[in-house]
Amino acid sequence: MKYIFKLFIPVICLAFLSCSRSLKDGDYTLTVLSTNDVHSTWFDSTYVGGGIKNSIFAMNYYIDSVRTADGPQNVLLIDAGDCLQGDNAAYYFNYVDTETPHLFPRIIEYMKYDAIAMGNHDIETGHPVYDRVQKALVKAHAPFMAANAVRNDNGKSYFPAYKMVRKAGLRIAIIGYNNANIKAWLSEELWSGMHFESIASRIQSDVDYVRGKEHPDIVIAAMHSACGQGDGTILEAEALDAFNLVKGVDWLICGHDHRPYVETRDTCALLNSGSHSRYVAHGKMHLTVKDGAVASKSFETDLIPVKAEKADPVMRAHFRKDFEAVRAFTLQEVGILNMDLRTRDSYAGMCDYINLIHTICLAQEPAELSIAAPLTYNKTIKSGILIFNDLFTIYPFENQLYVIKMTGDEVVRYLEASYDRWIVTASKPGDHVLNIIEKDNPRTMQKGWSFANAQYNFDSVAGINYTVDVTKPRGKRINVTSMADGSAFDPARTYNVALTSYRASGGGALLDEIGIETDLIDERVVARYPEIRNLLFQRLQEDPSIDPEEVSDPSILGHWSFVPQEIAGPALDNDLTLLFGR
Repeated sequence: MKYIFKLFIPVICLAFLSCSRSLKDGDYTLTVLSTNDVHSTWFDSTYVGGGIKNSIFAMNYYIDSVRTADGPQNVLLIDAGDCLQGDNAAYYFNYVDTETPHLFPRIIEYMKYDAIAMGNHDIETGHPVYDRVQKALVKAHAPFMAANAVRNDNGKSYFPAYKMVRKAGLRIAIIGYNNANIKAWLSEELWSGMHFESIASRIQSDVDYVRGKEHPDIVIAAMHSACGQGDGTILEAEALDAFNLVKGVDWLICGHDHRPYVETRDTCALLNSGSHSRYVAHGKMHLTVKDGAVASKSFETDLIPVKAEKADPVMRAHFRKDFEAVRAFTLQEVGILNMDLRTRDSYAGMCDYINLIHTICLAQEPAELSIAAPLTYNKTIKSGILIFNDLFTIYPFENQLYVIKMTGDEVVRYLEASYDRWIVTASKPGDHVLNIIEKDNPRTMQKGWSFANAQYNFDSVAGINYTVDVTKPRGKRINVTSMADGSAFDPARTYNVALTSYRASGGGALLDEIGIETDLIDERVVARYPEIRNLLFQRLQEDPSIDPEEVSDPSILGHWSFVPQEIAGPALDNDLTLLFGR
């Protein structure tokens, strides 16, 4: 696929298409602006240190400038989901201050969004949050939409399936879709009462229904689904599947993969703005109607880089009180950290950062083993006073903790699958050990070294002693010598294993890969706990001090390392330097 950054590349359609009876002869121009995966980057402040960051405030600067240039009556603004998770602000209004009207619908109303497709991380907040937010979004005339979120009781959509809008003299139908692979990300209680159908399997019938009922001039599909390969093989990446196959859609707006991308074809254009308020996707559609039919149709697509320093000062002032409330919550002291935590150290072996997460998980009854991965790519939490903001760095997601039954043999095969994503086979010190590649980063548009696979799937296990032989292929790398306390590890025995709700639901496909059906995970669950960040917070309320001795106790955690050291040690140093510098 090609990333398009040239200014407006027109593509002319020579086919004559019928249009609705209400559309008069003449020329029409519609501007489409889209955002997605904003992940609650609502404020332009880093909360700590006085820094600034990309935000909706900065996006609004560009959105307002386009509306001023093209006329607000000609500009359509759509979001493709993942709005309610990612930043302290969302957490605060989701779970802490539930009395003040939620900030997100107020922002949507302020910015005059026309439509929003719901994302998997919006579902992750749970019914109490998204049902409450939806009521306010309805009042703001931009409800969450998800035609493929189907109620179990009556077969109808749980959220509105589509919305009609009039812009640029055109009747526009916007059909919304959520990610179809929700069950692989989230535990069922978060989406109880509904199920999610493949977008590609139903979008054509949805489009045909809406065109037949509403007779729109323009149809837009807004979906929280990644671009994918367009080959129908990835359930959570169906945007190009739909783009290749569906007839009667003029614009396709997508997200989920955090990769900014735009594309134009004769009959349709695709917009994906990336994530975290870094870009606004910008498109124009030109129609010429003669004798009641579309004589020509062309598209222009572009990505507008957002500059953090361009934050809209009027919007910032409007939401200042909300920012101060979130900032006060974020800066509250929660404990004392008596060592530095460096998340990058997790990729080379045991370290205090990942050990802390394992320690929290193993403290929950009846856990005997813990499975955990580094969720923050490259951050350092300095020793000293911990504030609540630090807990988001340590654990950025709202994953619940599950304890499930696994045999010792399954644990070993699970480790083989995890490290196969993490490392490659080496034979000498100069070889790579980490599975890294040099390429253009589609999210940052910069060339450099990065992991070939997502680091949040690099699971290690605590509670046992084992080594990972970097000179061996998958299936022969893991050697478990004993339990953490020195007792025998038994491949045939069943153990109680703590892991995230994301993993238990099929996230990363590690459990399914070794033959554990995550659709039937309830048969293995022996305990459920609150979100892991909350468990850490509860631990700090009981004892505000975190010491290195507590999070490195070998009798609890056990020990693991890459071997042989003469090959693994130098290679890991070189690979980490390529990834992060000296």
